Amino acid sequence: MAPSHAALDSAARAHRIDGRAIARSLDEETAAAVRAIVARDGAPPGLAVVLVGEDPASEVYVGRKIEACLRVGILSFEHRLPAQTTQDALLTLIARLNADPTIHGILVQVPLPPHIDEGMVLSAIDPAKDVDGFHPVNVGRLSTGTGGLVPCTPLGVMMLLDSVIDDMKGMDAVVIGKSNIVGKPIAMLLLEREATVTVTHIETRGLPDIVRKADIVVAAAGAPRLVKGFWVKEGAVIIDVGITRMPGEGGKARLVGDVAFDEVQHARAVTPVPGGVGPMTIACLLANTVKAAQMRNAQKK
Repeated sequence: MAPSHAALDSAARAHRIDGRAIARSLDEETAAAVRAIVARDGAPPGLAVVLVGEDPASEVYVGRKIEACLRVGILSFEHRLPAQTTQDALLTLIARLNADPTIHGILVQVPLPPHIDEGMVLSAIDPAKDVDGFHPVNVGRLSTGTGGLVPCTPLGVMMLLDSVIDDMKGMDAVVIGKSNIVGKPIAMLLLEREATVTVTHIETRGLPDIVRKADIVVAAAGAPRLVKGFWVKEGAVIIDVGITRMPGEGGKARLVGDVAFDEVQHARAVTPVPGGVGPMTIACLLANTVKAAQMRNAQKK
């Protein structure tokens, strides 16, 4: 039987990385940068958010992003389109936003309706306004370490790691999940810090043994409570990107991460779900919008 770390005394509990507090600090920096832009240019950065259809989760995410813009002083421009919107119509809107000088960032909320080619739409966004960091140009810049806009969730993950790790050089890092928007970018960012990175996925064999060797574990598989306590070595730092809505007490839904949180309290530090990576994603979106505005202003000089 595998050993269990579920029954640990309070003295042994891992440091809980407070994503909400770190996100608030980043928002304060972003708000200060916005004020500086307004003082210089007379107008704040603008973020256009495009939502196609009425996906409930997307509706919630878009609402949170609009509220976050208000908090830091970024202008938000919301474009809600019906689910039957054609791909050509969506591409026409993106072309107009690309050409609009008041728009510094463009975010197309995914998933898109099945009749729309998501890759084509995301590639149509001006890379300089691609605040999600999904455009092939920004992906290429990330892979070569030559700047560009970094995807928001991976950027937030690195900030959370920075809050507890001074230097990642030589550390063993395992990324669970190889998605284009989370797993792969996180791996590249860790490589930039000179960590030794292993990327695992659904076909990986012996996953518990691989994770057990890691100093850093980033779980981004979308599999609730996948990472068990006996997978994790003492003193590891764990970032839980996963978020799944599960039935809770009294029929109320609860959010669960990819890590069995109560079992990994022998780790050095771990992010909770909710309250870990989630707040950082939106805070990094705002920071990317300001960065896009700053880069465009630098090109004008």
